[in-house]
Amino acid sequence: MTARKIIIDTDPGQDDAVAILLALASPEDIEVLGITAVAGNVPLPLTERNARIVCELAGRRDVKVFAGCEAPLKRKLVTAEHVHGKTGLDGPQLAEPTMKLAEGHAVDFIIETLRREPAGTVTLCPLGPLTNIATAFERAPDIVGRVQEIVLMGGAYFEVGNITPAAEFNIYVDPEAADIVFRSGAPLVVMPLDVTHKALTTRSRIDAFRAMGTRVGQMVAAWTDFFERFDMEKYGSEGAPLHDPCVIAYLIEPHLFSGRVINVAIETVSELTLGMTVADWWRVTDRPRNCLFIGDLHADGFYALLANRLSRL
Repeated sequence: MTARKIIIDTDPGQDDAVAILLALASPEDIEVLGITAVAGNVPLPLTERNARIVCELAGRRDVKVFAGCEAPLKRKLVTAEHVHGKTGLDGPQLAEPTMKLAEGHAVDFIIETLRREPAGTVTLCPLGPLTNIATAFERAPDIVGRVQEIVLMGGAYFEVGNITPAAEFNIYVDPEAADIVFRSGAPLVVMPLDVTHKALTTRSRIDAFRAMGTRVGQMVAAWTDFFERFDMEKYGSEGAPLHDPCVIAYLIEPHLFSGRVINVAIETVSELTLGMTVADWWRVTDRPRNCLFIGDLHADGFYALLANRLSRL
């Protein structure tokens, strides 16, 4: 089976970093055409830096990393240093990357790649706010029909919000961008908090990373040690959700996940529920179904996949 061509659009973030490592450790399943950074968890100068740090950690200085949009389409940037630390990758000490940014803007790279590759062969994997993807779609509407699939982390329904009472962070940061993407007509798979909150770290799962005895294993264990403290205190859970690796794991082993094809609309007006993903889970409206909304996963299988693949690096 041919490896699936993907573009990872990201705002690293410790969990973004693990997702990138999982993709780079799985060449038989995934070909990473490039990584596009967007402002989100931290501002753009840090997200593009962090993406390059992760590529160097994986021994993949050949991967092209592009800087993208530094602010949402219509709003002031909201960031999440309270979760990820001031650098976005707080925890273990990290050297500054030596690999250079790729020349050009991330949005141009997305457009050019989708036009160059055969239609229906490139999957977009947004792990942060959807600003880069929406900008590309608005600037070059012809590329929408060329996308094989968009598999994204964002939104929530039963788990409601993690940045406001109603909204998940990635969607809340740029709801107008999310609205464009969800209404685009591109095939869409959504990893909301409903599923990522079932992908919890535990002491034994973190210890399994550390027991690899590799630099990657040590870094992943240290990152998860750092950011799980916030979520454990917030939710009273036994660990923290590894949100973004769910996107990559779905591409490799989709049978680990289950969900429903439903309509999801994005709230862009209400001050009370701005950024809410209004998911018609019970199919009570006649709105057209626009995405596969994932609701559950096999957590042990997910962590087994992570441990197996990351041990290669």
